Amino acid sequence: QVQLVESGGGLVQAGGSLRLSCAASASMFSILAMGWYRQAPGKQRELVAVITGGGSTNYADSVKGRFTISRDNAKNTVYLQMSSLAPEDTAVYYCNAAFRDSTVWGQGTQVTVSS
Repeated sequence: QVQLVESGGGLVQAGGSLRLSCAASASMFSILAMGWYRQAPGKQRELVAVITGGGSTNYADSVKGRFTISRDNAKNTVYLQMSSLAPEDTAVYYCNAAFRDSTVWGQGTQVTVSS
């Protein structure tokens, strides 16, 4: 089974930027879509951005124009470039891979935005 490992989280001031990475342990060829989700304390996990195998992307309204999802198939890695970060972006960010009949989650990486 493919494993996902996120990295790139940390503490940043409001207005700053971070780039998250999600490395898959095997080829992403059979992955239908990969997404980034986040979960803030006391809140449900929510979709942030998704990219399909064909490269189509979709974003939550709250991050449109600030976040960009991309993928590098040669490196089996998906990225989330986050700019103009705000305190409300503080959460644990999870990477997700959707296969035809299953999904895989990474362990999560903490992003904290200070005001």
